[in-house]
Amino acid sequence: MSGTSAAPSSVQVAIDDRGIATLTLDQPKIHNAFDDAMIATLALALRELDADPAVRVVVIAANGPSFSAGANLNWMKRMAGYSEAQNAEDALGLAGLMHTLYTLSKPTLARVHGPAYAGGLGLVACCDIAVAAREATFCLTEVRLGLIPAVITPYVVAAIGERQARRWCLTAERFDAEAAFRLGLVQEVVDADRLDQRIEAIIGHLLLGGPASLAECKAWVGEVAARPIDERLVADSAHRIARLRASAEGREGVAAFLEKRQPRWVAAAKD
Repeated sequence: MSGTSAAPSSVQVAIDDRGIATLTLDQPKIHNAFDDAMIATLALALRELDADPAVRVVVIAANGPSFSAGANLNWMKRMAGYSEAQNAEDALGLAGLMHTLYTLSKPTLARVHGPAYAGGLGLVACCDIAVAAREATFCLTEVRLGLIPAVITPYVVAAIGERQARRWCLTAERFDAEAAFRLGLVQEVVDADRLDQRIEAIIGHLLLGGPASLAECKAWVGEVAARPIDERLVADSAHRIARLRASAEGREGVAAFLEKRQPRWVAAAKD
């Protein structure tokens, strides 16, 4: 945690020629600690990237020794003086940020190094794919402050399951990258000097998928996870694949496969 306030430059956004957007938390002196200004900046940047058809993938990264060390101390001091109604309005900002990231139509990757605590861990849980450096550490610190990880818990439970979430939310123990991998919070753990290489390799796989099909697939996985496998789900799955087979992107993908060529979206990413 830290004691200074986030500035408008607390988040840097870069988009390369392939449409890979890297959103970098850039408050290294305060370990990329959150306050309301940083939260609003992140949420706005994500909405703009989601609306940009040229953006194919969004990477969440951070500068400095930490991914994000939780809440900014000055922000916490201000919140301590708020009424319950003011706190509710403030908390909706963080809740909105997490939901925006979780429901983004583009594939999202977390590039995790150093501590990822509280809301920082929430960002990791909200991303589709997370790769951590071996020295990364994680913690849900809130109960030790007399609080709960309220707005991030739905995403933590989705990532690691209810049973494990109970343990780590209740004890507020710190755990390492290997434990995060075993829990399912991150999908890969690598040496720090290979972190960018692994992120780039995963991006390469994502660029082989059709942009529309990636968005559809991401939304469908989220929907299926919350539904029973019944007749309605079976029928819905059949209707979805039928619609996508008849779509322009679906027809192009199948044609490219049959003609032993790359689909147009792969060629465009290489240009």
